[in-house]
Amino acid sequence: MLSRSCLAASFAALAVVLFVAGTPARAMVCMDKSMTLDEVVETISTQKSCESAMKVFQDCQLTASGDVDLGAAVEKKCEADFMPGLNTAQKQAYTREIRVCDGKYRNKSGTMYLSFAAFCRAQVAQRYSQRALKAAGPKAR
Repeated sequence: MLSRSCLAASFAALAVVLFVAGTPARAMVCMDKSMTLDEVVETISTQKSCESAMKVFQDCQLTASGDVDLGAAVEKKCEADFMPGLNTAQKQAYTREIRVCDGKYRNKSGTMYLSFAAFCRAQVAQRYSQRALKAAGPKAR
């Protein structure tokens, strides 16, 4: 027969397993509704423009590591405006600016610095998008 301490440990382990298995994906309030991180990424991805994608990112930021995924969605949305038109030198300049963002907070501890780097990267992509759309004129919008 099991001892009391062994039985108690078994119940405690079972409780932890059930708690973890029953925990839903973490939700946040974004745009006045409860959304998971994946739903916010999808919302950013389906925006019509880089500017509106950045607005969703700003409105839904976590100031934590979750912002890495949100920022990556903004980068992807904004890069669609300019990446196909960049020559090799311009692509290298863009990559350098992104690396500066990554290096800026590399030796900092805390998840908020991951958020800061994600915002920096998204802002670089946003700037490149704005320049490309301005150069293309009103027909590009």
